[in-house]
Amino acid sequence: MNNTFKKPDLNAPRFREKKLGLLNKKTIKEFKTKYPLYEEIDNGKLKEIIKLYNKALWNGVIKFRDGVELPNSLGYLFIGTCSPSKYKKQNINYADSTKHGKMLQNDNWETDGNLGKIFYTNVSAKYKFKNRELWKFQATREFKRTVAKEYPKDYTKYMVIQNKYKISHLYKDTTSKASLDAYNEFEK
Repeated sequence: MNNTFKKPDLNAPRFREKKLGLLNKKTIKEFKTKYPLYEEIDNGKLKEIIKLYNKALWNGVIKFRDGVELPNSLGYLFIGTCSPSKYKKQNINYADSTKHGKMLQNDNWETDGNLGKIFYTNVSAKYKFKNRELWKFQATREFKRTVAKEYPKDYTKYMVIQNKYKISHLYKDTTSKASLDAYNEFEK
């Protein structure tokens, strides 16, 4: 196998799909007509408030082991520890590979080979809303990079998620199967 690394052409043409974000003029106008109290706030200031709130939300996801419940029963967001794939494809470290001219890989030695992943779920009975199967969560670049930076510092505090494990099993009510009436924490 050839171990030389060919530096990618950063000036090559790229295809970028045009995306429409939620913080556009139309959405902000609809928000202001629905809530006239916020009519006087500048659109830029309103976007900044929303981004600041979202940043505080995902900082809570990183800080707390059990994650954060999203407002209006939209679901639950948390970080889980996963083992790497058995069918590991190459995880190339592009910065070091370009520097040394050889193909070098990331092996996550500081986290014992584990990966930190951001999970979104709305499977709990509490989160039953219309068309909930169509919803997905896509983390912003800043959120993903912060998780990548903070995860190795304290990776043992996050929940370990087994391969092919349904997240809905985390939220099943286990107290209904066992009676806790006779339980006394001070008895042996």
